[in-house]
Amino acid sequence: MSVWIRQFFPVPQPDRRLICFPHAGGSASAYRAMAESLADRRTDVLIVQYPGRQDRLAEPAAEGLGELIDELWSELLPVLADGRPFGLFGHSMGALLAFEAARRLERAERVPAALFVSACRGPSSTGIGSRARTLAEASDETLVDELRLLGGSVDELLAHPGLLEIALPAIRSDFRMLGRYAYQPGAPLACPLISLVGDEDPRVPVEEMESWRSETSGPYAAHVLLGGGHFYLDDHLPAVRDIVGAAPWR
Repeated sequence: MSVWIRQFFPVPQPDRRLICFPHAGGSASAYRAMAESLADRRTDVLIVQYPGRQDRLAEPAAEGLGELIDELWSELLPVLADGRPFGLFGHSMGALLAFEAARRLERAERVPAALFVSACRGPSSTGIGSRARTLAEASDETLVDELRLLGGSVDELLAHPGLLEIALPAIRSDFRMLGRYAYQPGAPLACPLISLVGDEDPRVPVEEMESWRSETSGPYAAHVLLGGGHFYLDDHLPAVRDIVGAAPWR
């Protein structure tokens, strides 16, 4: 497996593959529990590891989402070369990366079986860039307040100042990258698009997910996870596993 792809629970001769894109400041380990959950469904979960974190900490972070997709591209195609059905799953910032990757794959006549977008407004939303630009230039204290609001693994980071010191530059650089994102209108995707969001997400209201509907000419489905915050994935693994399994794999 390449420096770009992590595979925690390989599935021999899988029925399908799911390429996952982490959130801003996140790393491949964010999908470890999900990968384990899907392994018994014959789904091989491959997770993108961004530069500038964990074992790629010494590498410079990407400057933009397009640049990141450019660098990932040559590593992604061989993974899909055997022709098995594949889907893309992106959480928060990762949803935009998954969307842009799906666009490029469709232009290369590699149509995903499904695109899953999680806890992220649609790419045409004007609120994504402005909020990200503000956070990219904010103080460390403001960034920590944002982490507290979003939840997830923030308690572990706050309990270990050394980990927080390592994590903040990646979080800041990802917000800077998000702030530079400029949505380019184009033909809608052909693949099915499935959106997921927690009903208690403090940054992504349920109604804001509806803008994803216009990004595909294929089937669209929306799922609201009750009692789910921004980082609902681990707490709602059975539901997420069922949603992924019910996609129109072909």
